[in-house]
Amino acid sequence: MPTFTALDGTRLAHRGAGDGAPLICLPGGPMQSAAYLGDLGGLGAHRRLVGLDPRGTGESAVPADTASYRCDRQVDDVESLRAHLGLDRIDLLAHSAGANLALLYAARHPDRVASLLLITPSVYAAGLEITAEDRLATARLRAGEPWFASGYAALEAITSGRAAADSWQLVAPFFHARWDEDARAFDEEGEKDKNQEAAAAYATEGAFDPAATRRSLATFSFPVLLLAGELDLGAPPRVMRQFAELFTKAEFVVQPDAGHFPWRDDPGRFVTAVTEFLAGGR
Repeated sequence: MPTFTALDGTRLAHRGAGDGAPLICLPGGPMQSAAYLGDLGGLGAHRRLVGLDPRGTGESAVPADTASYRCDRQVDDVESLRAHLGLDRIDLLAHSAGANLALLYAARHPDRVASLLLITPSVYAAGLEITAEDRLATARLRAGEPWFASGYAALEAITSGRAAADSWQLVAPFFHARWDEDARAFDEEGEKDKNQEAAAAYATEGAFDPAATRRSLATFSFPVLLLAGELDLGAPPRVMRQFAELFTKAEFVVQPDAGHFPWRDDPGRFVTAVTEFLAGGR
């Protein structure tokens, strides 16, 4: 895998897929290798995907200073990748928790961003609230699923602070449009690719200044795509619409029958939405 050196000397790696103009991709987790993004449902047929393995994950080295796992400390890693690739401005795609890093990068380096694509994004950096009812209401859309009763009971326990040891495992089906063997294997592999120590440090005190970030969002002159999944209780569409309204130029798309990983749930619809946005068909 290609590597480059971050400002603090940490060796970082990036994964490549596809051909065409580069599209830098930041994974979620938080602090999960970019391997799970794959070619984003076939998007690699249209763009060269450059997936960053965050420090301490995948093929990237563990930093000497593990406090640098904090989200805001990783903004320099994205800037180092841009410089390594020799790009003046970048199209930046971020999934889930990776959206926090993308927002902080865009706020610090707005002149380096050509477009920003937020896929089922986390809301910490923007300071939005996802309520228990937001998640429960979204979950109730799956009432016909055979696993719904146990999953919904586990979700109620989590949202009320009564989570049991197996609660998170029981709610896993809600994040996928189809809970089959492939989805189970995908989830299991994702857990292996996640650095739990780094994840615990990602959002520690000082990582985010939502008020400052929201002021920056309103000044972004580049186009923004915010894509939500209709069934995603991790990033419920009601809150995602509020998120999109924080930007001056944002296209808001809700992908029907999609969960937290829309490129897996309906690759064709996902790729069409992204490629049309990147082509300027907004």
